[in-house]
This record gives sequence, structure tokens and C-alpha cells, in this order.
Amino acid sequence: MVKIAIDAMGGDFGPKPIVEGCIQALKHKLFIPILVGKESEILPLLPKRYRDKISIVEADDVISMDDAATDAVKRKESSIYKAIELVKNGEAHGVVSAGHSGATMTLATLRLGRLKGVLRPALVALMPTKSSKKSVILDVGANVDSKAEHLLQFAVMGGCYAEDMFKVATPSIGLLANGEEKSKGNEVTKAAFKLLEGYKGFKGNVEGSDIFNASCDVIVCDGFVGNLVLKASEGVASTISGLIKDYIRKSPVAITGALLMRKVFKLLKKQMNYEEIGGAPLIGIQGCAIVSHGKSTPKAIKNAIFQAINYVDTGVNGHIVQRLEAIQNKEI
Repeated sequence: MVKIAIDAMGGDFGPKPIVEGCIQALKHKLFIPILVGKESEILPLLPKRYRDKISIVEADDVISMDDAATDAVKRKESSIYKAIELVKNGEAHGVVSAGHSGATMTLATLRLGRLKGVLRPALVALMPTKSSKKSVILDVGANVDSKAEHLLQFAVMGGCYAEDMFKVATPSIGLLANGEEKSKGNEVTKAAFKLLEGYKGFKGNVEGSDIFNASCDVIVCDGFVGNLVLKASEGVASTISGLIKDYIRKSPVAITGALLMRKVFKLLKKQMNYEEIGGAPLIGIQGCAIVSHGKSTPKAIKNAIFQAINYVDTGVNGHIVQRLEAIQNKEI
């Protein structure tokens, strides 16, 4: 059975929503949860009927959002350090944390190590499209600067993720640029284009609109660009929804049409909501690490745990290693 280590102390609101999310997940899936944190704070939040189903590993230190990510490496008594050590030691298959994202990614990379052949791990986000499927975009924050070789590997890893997690037979892969033409992009994307030419599923450069129009399954970019895309996208639905509210208030005559539009954007906002997705997997590391939002609710934690279980069950890491080896051996 899949074992998931959960950083119970890392979120903005303490262990309460994390413990509740863990309990919600247990109501729907069979897995073994291990809560890592201060037992004195966790245990009172656990109903008695769940105390034999959830393990607690004591950790009396918490990495705060104000701490430097590199500090986490030295703080071996912190909840996130101990949670990741459980994965490293084979006592858990994956880790979920709503704590300091930089600390989580740093520790996961350094303590768990990269998969064979992986130069840099990448953070994956799921974006809504006009169809029922989601597009995969990476990197969205693990690497501020990337080389062409890194973008090539992001494309490979993203393709494996789409194949295994969403059962896309041959994912279409696009390189995010400022135009579809081969000549567009900066020096890094132009070099990456040359490396990706001929790779199965690669359709060339794509523009920002292709993230949402369902024309591409995997969008590849560096972490600086990807994080900007992610944050801007998260704000769009909320902003437009707010504008519609103002429009209704100022123009009662248009209330029927505005209400219909509001409903549409409410659905879009739901698709973008971090609660529905749960978190972002750090792909390319040994094991599994899901990076969740600091403001995660119980629902978000539940979905982050589901993500971790599915990631482990699909065996996507083995797929990535095989695909990278094939590229290195020039078999594909």
C-alpha cells in the first residue's frame, strides 16, 4: 500500500487543515498516511477512530516562509526535513507539503536526488483548456534560468507525465515562445528547438494562447517564464469575476447576461483553483514530492495526497528514466 509522508506543520494555518485533509483523503482512498510535526498539536486534532490509521513522526522545528530555502538543509529536526527523510529511507513513497516551497524543492532535490539522467527537476502545473482536458506546463518555478538541454528534458518529462497521469497516447509538445515561427524566441529556446526537432510529439513553438486552447498537451518553458504564466493566469478569472460583479451593480439592465457570464467565469475560476488541483509535483526526483499552496484548505490537501498516490501508482519515474536513456542512446 502507498505510504505518504505529510508535512503537518508547514501550511499558513498550522496543522488543523492538513490533518482534516488527511482524514478526508482516507475516506476515499486506501493509503498509509504519516503526519510529520508536533505530536502535541496533531494528536488532539485526530478523532479517536483515525488514530490507529494515521502515524505521527515527531518533529519540533518548522521552516517558516521567512526562512531561506538553503537553511532547511541544516535543520534536520524540521517537519519538512523529516518528511523527506522518510521517503529517502524507503519508509514512505511520496511527500506532500504546504510549507516553504523553496525548502521543499531544495530538500527533495538534495536529499532524494535526481532520477538517473535528469539534469534538473521541474515543477509541473496543470492549466484549464476549452476542452475537458488540462494542459501540462513546466517548469513553473523550480529553475529561474535554464539551458536548452534542460528544456529538452522538461519536454521529455512532461510528455511522460501526460502519458501516465492522463493517458494521452502521444502528447503534443510545444515550446513556449513569442511566435510560432522557428525563428522566434530567445537564444535558449532557439537552441532547444533544434534539440527537440524530430522528437515524437514535438509540434514546434507555441504561443501563450495555446496553453488554454487545447491545441497542445505539454508546454515547455523555463521556471521564470512559467511562474509568471501561472501567477498571471490565476489572477485572470478572479479579476474578471470581480469586474462582472461591478458591472451587475452599476447596470441592472444587463443583469441577466452578466449573471450568465459570471457563471462561466466562476467555472473557470474553479478550474484554476489550487484546491481542485492540490499541488504541483516536482518531477525528475527520486520518489515523489507534491508542493502545495501555503493557504491550502483541507480539500487542497486531500487532492494533493491523491496526486501523490496517483504519481506513485503510475510509475512515471521509471518511464522518464527509460525515455531519457533512449534519447541518450539516440534510439528516439
